[in-house]
Amino acid sequence: MTDTKNDGAAWIRRFHPSPAADARLMCFPHAGGSASFFFPVSKGLAPRVEVLATQYPGRQDRRAEPNVPDMGQLADRAAESLLPWTDKPYALFGHSMGATLAYEVARRLQDAGRPARALFVSGRRAPHRNRNDGLHLLSDEEIVADIGALDGTGDQVFGDAELMGLLLPAIRSDYRAAETYRYAPGPVLTSPVHALTGFSDARVDVGELHHWKEHTEAGFDLTVFSGGHFYLVERHEEILELVRARLFEGAVT
Repeated sequence: MTDTKNDGAAWIRRFHPSPAADARLMCFPHAGGSASFFFPVSKGLAPRVEVLATQYPGRQDRRAEPNVPDMGQLADRAAESLLPWTDKPYALFGHSMGATLAYEVARRLQDAGRPARALFVSGRRAPHRNRNDGLHLLSDEEIVADIGALDGTGDQVFGDAELMGLLLPAIRSDYRAAETYRYAPGPVLTSPVHALTGFSDARVDVGELHHWKEHTEAGFDLTVFSGGHFYLVERHEEILELVRARLFEGAVT
C-alpha cells in the first residue's frame, strides 16, 4: 500500500480503523448529510468490516470548501479517493442521494478493474428512473419545512433549526446534484445489488426499488423495513445484520 491513500484523505473518514478487517464498506450519506451519519455503522461493523465514510465538500470540517452540485463530479472525485482502498474486498452503501452516488462510484471502480463485492442502495429510485422534483429551487423556508416533514425525523437527522440554517447551502447543492443527475447507459454492474427502503418512505415508493435489478448481472434483492425515509436510524441493528450476511454469506434472495 502506498501513500496515495493520503491524497483522498479529505473525502474519507475512518472512525474505527481496522487494518485487519476482512472487508471494507464505503458509505455515502444523504443530501445535506455528512460522514458522521455513518459513525454508528462503523462502530457496529468494526473490526471485521472497516467503514470508510465519505465526507462531501461544504460541510463539517470541509465547510470552507465549495459545494459540488454535480453528481458526475462528485463521483469522479470520490472514486479517485477510494480507489486505493480497494486492495481488499469491499462493498458500497448509499442512502437517498448517496445511493445514486454509490452506484456511480461503483461503475467507475469497476471500469478501473476493481469491482465491488456488493452495492447496497437505500431509499432511492434506480438511476434510469431519476426525476427532478424541483426541491433545489425551493426557498430556504420551504426546504426546512420539507426536511421537517420527513417522517418527523428531520431534526434527529439534521440537528436543530440553527444548525440546519448552516447546512442549507450544502443541502441545496446536494438536491441540485441529485435532481439534475442524468443516467448514462453503459455496462451493468458485475456485483449484486441489495436494495433497502422504508415502507412509508415519502420520497420513493417501494415499487420503484425493483428497477435497480436492471443495473446488475449478478443478482438483486429488496428488503423493506418499517418506517419512512430515515428508517435506517431506527432499524440500525437489522441493517447491520443484513450487511454482514450479504458481505460474508453471499445471500441473494
